[in-house]
Amino acid sequence: MNNLWNKIIYKLGSPLYDTFFNSGSFLKARQQIFKNMNFSSNQKILFVGVGTGADLELVDHSNLDLTAIDYSPDMLEKARGKFKDSTITFIEMDAQNMVFENESFDYVVASLILSVVPDPDKCFVEMKRVLKENGKIIIFDKFAPVNKKLSLFKSMIRPIISALGTDIGRSFEHIYLNNNQGVELEEDIPIMWNGMYRKIIIVKTTSDNNKIS
Repeated sequence: MNNLWNKIIYKLGSPLYDTFFNSGSFLKARQQIFKNMNFSSNQKILFVGVGTGADLELVDHSNLDLTAIDYSPDMLEKARGKFKDSTITFIEMDAQNMVFENESFDYVVASLILSVVPDPDKCFVEMKRVLKENGKIIIFDKFAPVNKKLSLFKSMIRPIISALGTDIGRSFEHIYLNNNQGVELEEDIPIMWNGMYRKIIIVKTTSDNNKIS
């Protein structure tokens, strides 16, 4: 998995992405995640790896300052097309190396991105960096089972799945333990497919002025 390969994969997959990842159980999972997420007026919210804008469809845009980034220009173009009359700012950008200032956003939404980027630790640190103190990171993604090895079947197909642009064997616990300075885990619940997909909320407790990252 690398950025160049991901661009190719998502160029090919962008026409079909919503068919698989914005319908059925995936749509229900997204709806569950945002059901009780009441963003306040004038808050700044960043959608990291926004893809075709599936999450944006579930958020009331009124009085919110929304920014959406994605590394794939083809996926981003799909999202732009859905919200061409909105005030959402769409930017082609690498989630592992964001150009935003420290503490720019009240919320960072990260759906199906930590399992896709080449370096999830770097991506997590970047999300933490651009988040304001007391802000929250909302994660929806798939991770390896907690304190368990992957099944033999999943271990065998992992290289194949990775070649298609996503990793089924990444450990959230590993990512979090490596990079948890200045943040706290607020919520971690199974959301889909017997806990393979999880809803995780991280709260930033320390300002970047204190050099948490």
